[in-house]
This record gives sequence, structure tokens and C-alpha cells, in this order.
Amino acid sequence: MALSYKKDLDKYKDLDEDEILNKLSAEELKQLETALEEMDPENALLPAGLRQKDQTTKKATGSFNRDGLLKYLEKEAMEYKDREDVVPFTGEKKGKAFVPKQKPIETRKEEVTTLDPELEEALSSATDTELCDLAAILGVHTLVTSSQTYDGSKGGYNNVIKGEKMNPVFDEPPNPTNVEETLQRIKGDDGSLTEVNLNNIKNIPIPTLKELAKAMEKNTHVKKFSLAATRSNDPIAVAFSDMLRANKTLRSLNLESNFITGTGVQALVDALRDNDTLTEIKIDNQRQQLGTTVEMEIAKMLEENNTIVKFGYHFTQQGPRSRAAAAITKNNDLGMTHTHTHTHCKSWVSCCLSSLPSTWSLFWEYICLHSVHSDDLSSLLAPRPVRVAVVQVWRMVRRKRVEGDL
Repeated sequence: MALSYKKDLDKYKDLDEDEILNKLSAEELKQLETALEEMDPENALLPAGLRQKDQTTKKATGSFNRDGLLKYLEKEAMEYKDREDVVPFTGEKKGKAFVPKQKPIETRKEEVTTLDPELEEALSSATDTELCDLAAILGVHTLVTSSQTYDGSKGGYNNVIKGEKMNPVFDEPPNPTNVEETLQRIKGDDGSLTEVNLNNIKNIPIPTLKELAKAMEKNTHVKKFSLAATRSNDPIAVAFSDMLRANKTLRSLNLESNFITGTGVQALVDALRDNDTLTEIKIDNQRQQLGTTVEMEIAKMLEENNTIVKFGYHFTQQGPRSRAAAAITKNNDLGMTHTHTHTHCKSWVSCCLSSLPSTWSLFWEYICLHSVHSDDLSSLLAPRPVRVAVVQVWRMVRRKRVEGDL
């Protein structure tokens, strides 16, 4: 149906509207005008100067001359006599002119201070240099500058007043990080690269930022990634949310001062529900407020996540703020409890080492020192698991002795 309608319209493309209008008679033009009035009663489709109809069909009796008309009107105005006033103006002034009242000038009485005759004589005979010295010593800063006060307190005074030199304030140097080189090092999983700082680099293309997020999915050495004030938007936030689901090494992520909206933050929040290694994230100072719904989702995520101990965001609503603060406090308390558990585990190991031979005692201590941060040692708090672990290590050492490694 639509195709047939378009075909019918194609045959009217080459028509000349002016030629058709010229062939119409006066009656046909009037009928056309009536039909157009029904379609557009207020003539909204016509320019403002063409909306008014002709008020008469009378033909012009002569040519129109604007300059001649203006001269004629000016001549008529000059020849026309003004109407006389009913009461002639005599110029008489009635009443009094307004004169504002002058307020009395307040005169301040100077307080007369009486000094000892010796002090008055000393001050009256003192020179300007001596008076400046005295003002500097007394700390009268309204009479002397700070440098003069310092000179007077040291005992020396320079009578020449010099302007203080202002210390120049220079702009911060640009971020020297090479983005392309950093990207290649992340892709190559460089072991020496543990921190990536791309703050304040405004000209990073969006495809490059997405490649950085994609490369971080398989990186096992970078623990801190900072991307503040780089004009990152929601697609970048979505890319980093996919990275957080795959990466299990990153500990800190900074996305402050960017153009991320509630959609991008929601993607990050959903990814943090599946991430149990990130301990710090910053998303504050975005282009627009996130809204109550997103803040409630953030608070809910923090209550479910037990590893985040630092969350950089200023909540605008009281409800999500209090819930997030309670969740962060709980996570910090859990971290302190975890540290105390590992310390208690080391004390159990030390007690067991006191009764073991020196050779494998050193070996067991080596294992404990290198595994003290592992969650597997939490079971060593009970005496029986400790004895079982000691027996296992003793068997390992005995086997090594038989093989000649110890």
C-alpha cells in the first residue's frame, strides 16, 4: 500500500506550480483560496507579511511617491496653527521650592593622651626612622609592612620601603604517563607494573580506554588503577565493570571526576557483587547526581560485599548514607578480626616449634611465614589441626632426608 502511494506521488514531482497558477481564472483562484483557508484558518504556514488579505478591489488612482508624501505631511503640519490655551501661561511660580535638610556634621573629639614629660619630649624630637623602628618593635602592622616589622625586631631598619615580591604559582605539570606504552605493558602482564596512573589525561580516545579495561581482565600484577579526570563516560564504566568480574588481582580503582551517569555506576555496582578482591573504589564528583535509586543499590551492594573497606562517594540521601557507613564499618571490623586471627595462628605455630627438631623446625617456620596470609591457616587455631599439620610436615621432611635434599 505504501509503495503504491509513493508511486502516485512520483508523477507530481516534475510539475511547475507557477505555470498551473497562471492558467487559473479569477474564480478558480478564489475557490483555491477558500480551500486553503479551510486547511489553514490562521495562515500559520504563510509569512507574517502575506497573511493579511486585500481589503479592497479598487484600482490605484495614481503612483505612490513616499518622499512626496512625507514632504506634504510636513508642510501641512507647519501650516496648521496650534490651538490656544484656555488659560494663558504667565510663568508665575507658586509654592516653595523643596530644599533638603542638611544633617549636622558630627565632629569627633580627639582624645587627648597625657604622657610623661620625658616621653613627650622624646617622641616630639624623634625622626621618621626612629618612629618606624618603634612601630616595628611594638608590632603596629598598620604603620609598617611585615618586612619592616621583621627588620625592626632584629634591630636593623631600612628606611627605603620596597615592594614585596610575590612567589609565582606554577600550574601542575601534565601527567607524564605514556598511554600506549602502559597499554602494551598491561597486555604483556609486566610484573614490574603494579600501579597505573592515568589521571588528568584528557585526550585518551574511548577505544583506547576500552582496550585498557579489556587488557586488565587477564592482568595479574596491577593492584591499583587510577582513571580520574579523563572524561570517561558510561561505555568506559561498563567496560571496567566487565573487567571487575574477570580480574582477581586489582585492589584499588579510581574513577572520580568523570562523566559517568547512574547507568554506568549501576553497571559497576552489579560487577562488585561478583568481585571479592577489590578493597577500594572511588566514583565521586561525576557530571550529574546519581539519584536515590542508584544510591540505594550502592548501599545494598556494600552490605553484601565484605571486602570493600574504602568507598569514595558523597551520598546525597540520608538513608543510603547511613547504610553505607554501617557496611563500611562492618567490613573494616572484619578486616581487623582477620588480622587478629592470623596473629593468633602464628602464636600457635611458635608454641609447636619449641618442641620440634631444629632442621624441620626451620622448614616449618619458613612455610608459616610464607603462608600466614592464606585463609587455609585459619583452621590451625584448634590444637588437633595443629598436631595433624605438624605430623604432615614431619613426614615431608623425613622423605626429603631420605632423598638427600636435606
